[in-house]
Amino acid sequence: QVNLVESGGGLVQPGGSLRLSCAASGSIFRLNAMAWYRQAPGKQRELVAEVTSGGTSTSGGSTNYADSVKGRFTISRDNAKNMVFLQMSSLKPEDTAVYYCLARVQRTPLSGQWSYWGQGTQVTVSS
Repeated sequence: QVNLVESGGGLVQPGGSLRLSCAASGSIFRLNAMAWYRQAPGKQRELVAEVTSGGTSTSGGSTNYADSVKGRFTISRDNAKNMVFLQMSSLKPEDTAVYYCLARVQRTPLSGQWSYWGQGTQVTVSS
């Protein structure tokens, strides 16, 4: 099994910053793309940012962001620790949501790729 544990959520004022972390553990042969999604009340879960593994790079590869967070959020990863981060700045009330970590994992050399989700961490932006 693969476990994802998120941390770093909380209450922050508009314009503030937060850093989310997600640690993957368990039966992992190769950790491929990792991503952050979010889900606000009454809305569908949406992609916030994703980062590829980057091959032999220790810090990941290419990144992709939702238009709504470009220039404000930065996704990064530490392949040595199987972790992904989301640095959020200039936060707005509309960023309020539960943020979920997603990891695409190959568990053995011969297995396919599976997607795993974290339990979610609440981010609330309010004055």
